[in-house]
Amino acid sequence: HGLVLVFDKTRQQFMVWDPVTGHKHYIADPPGLDVTKYVINGAVFRSSAADVHFQVVLVAIQDGQAVARVYSSETRLWGNLITAPVTSESSDLFVTYVTMEPAVLVGHALYWILSGTSSHILEFDLERESLAVIRMPEYFSGVMWPKLMQANDGKLGILYVSGLTAQLWKRNTDLHGVASWGIGTTIELDKLLSLDPRDVVIIQGFAEESHLVLLKTTTSLFTLKLEQLQFKKLFDTKVRCCCYPFESVYGAEVSRSVSRLLRCTNGPFAEGSSASPGDQPST
Repeated sequence: HGLVLVFDKTRQQFMVWDPVTGHKHYIADPPGLDVTKYVINGAVFRSSAADVHFQVVLVAIQDGQAVARVYSSETRLWGNLITAPVTSESSDLFVTYVTMEPAVLVGHALYWILSGTSSHILEFDLERESLAVIRMPEYFSGVMWPKLMQANDGKLGILYVSGLTAQLWKRNTDLHGVASWGIGTTIELDKLLSLDPRDVVIIQGFAEESHLVLLKTTTSLFTLKLEQLQFKKLFDTKVRCCCYPFESVYGAEVSRSVSRLLRCTNGPFAEGSSASPGDQPST
């Protein structure tokens, strides 16, 4: 991990940025994805730890269907347009779009929540390069701010906070390949941390590698380690902003772990990958 995917409004281009070296890799607009008309989200990733090149996946809902394209830094080209229907039960074409939350990588697939209906998820299979729209539990119909995450057993999960209680749901698949949702864990937050009963707790982000959740209360920002159920206060703040955990950076000459928060107010994307030695700063 180590790259950040952003949209440069000045250039009207997507950019893959290495915050450690400062290298920038600008990407031409993807054919078939209108960045001026539709909300587009994406992720940057690499296929293996030894791979020096990266790929970018961009997804959107446009003209009543889910669409995606994959970019390769090795060829510097976009792949074919990938599409999937958005069912009528999950789509109001005037409001449905891919949310600006970072993608979640689970197994060999990336996932995003669809806005306009918080009961559906967009799935992009990296191996098959295919799209699918899957249902969330009925419990989440109309629920605000659920967060997709990878559960500790490697399955797709949904974390949701209601009042001072957090619930982790998991998507299980039986021997016949039939998927279903179930509650995995319930966490009473006020028993782990001294919270005012009037406090509003919001999930601000999730660090996939360390299973660390960023929680925002009325006055402070905390981290919660899900497996150990350990809280840590980061700092006091009354400002709500986008927080992206940035972790496990490996340089060419020195290996180190970096734990920092990338904050943004305009909703750029942030996903992890490895810097490509051939990518030089753009001018």
